[in-house]
Parts: sequence; structure tokens; C-alpha cells
Amino acid sequence: MIVVEKNSDADFKDVIAIANEVWPKTYGSILGQAQLDYMMNMMYSIEALQTQAKDKQHHFILAKENNLSVGFASYEFDCNATKKTKIHKIYVLSTQQGKGTGKMLLNYIAVEAKKQHNKAIFLNVNKYNSAQHFYKKLGFEITEEVVIDIGQGYVMDDYVMEKQV
Repeated sequence: MIVVEKNSDADFKDVIAIANEVWPKTYGSILGQAQLDYMMNMMYSIEALQTQAKDKQHHFILAKENNLSVGFASYEFDCNATKKTKIHKIYVLSTQQGKGTGKMLLNYIAVEAKKQHNKAIFLNVNKYNSAQHFYKKLGFEITEEVVIDIGQGYVMDDYVMEKQV
């Protein structure tokens, strides 16, 4: 049985372990190795994760099966004063995909967003990431296309997808 719980580890060990497994498989054919390394350090170092949690008010949750973390997500209520919750990260181990884990994480976030009187949840997904089909199946719609400069000459070429809650 899968349960979703708040991350309580200040060093984010499970989050980093899952990211290290999922990111190369998800983005290896989309991004070059140099950009992959840059983004992993920028978003998944212990310091970066601590800053996201403490300074940026990102909430981290873990999906656990038999007390082992198999997925995680992070989200922010009322992002940019829009009354919408932004899902900054959502990743599930490849061995766990197709078992409802991602849907459980998204449902948890949607319930929490409603409690905060947010009207929608939204996320960015790389235009070449097949996960966009998963989000569409769950009721998300593409609302815009964005290209975000992330430094060092790299950009994120994304769709913004949103779902009402």
C-alpha cells in the first residue's frame, strides 16, 4: 500500500535519491549531459532543496510503499498571488510508474490546495517529456508555452499545464 507523507528529512536524502534515478532516464535524451548536471546541482543539491523549503515555502511530500520512498513532489500555495498551487516537482521511480503513485501525489496536492482556497493546480512540463500525456489524462490542459532562462546559456522549453480543483 502506498501512503503519502510530508518530508521530514532536512537533508532530503530520499528526494535526492529519487531525482538521481529518474532525471537521467527522463531527460537523458532531451538534454545534454552538461545541462543535466547543471540542473541537478541547481535544483537538487541539499542546499538548493533547503532553500526551496525554507525560503520559497515549497512543501515536499513523499510517496512510500513498505516504508520505502518511491516518489516525491513539491508544491507552493498561491504561487505569485494567483490563488493557484504550483507543482514544482513530481517524480516517481521508473519501477513504480503505472501503479497510481503519481496520481496519488497529484490528488494529495489538489486536496491541500483546496484547503488553502486555491482554485487550480499547475505545473511546467518539458515539451518533449512524455509525462504531458499523463497529465492530460488526469484533466490538466496546456495553458501556455514558456521558455525560461535558467543560466549558463540553458533554457527550459516547457508547457504550462493546469487543472481546476
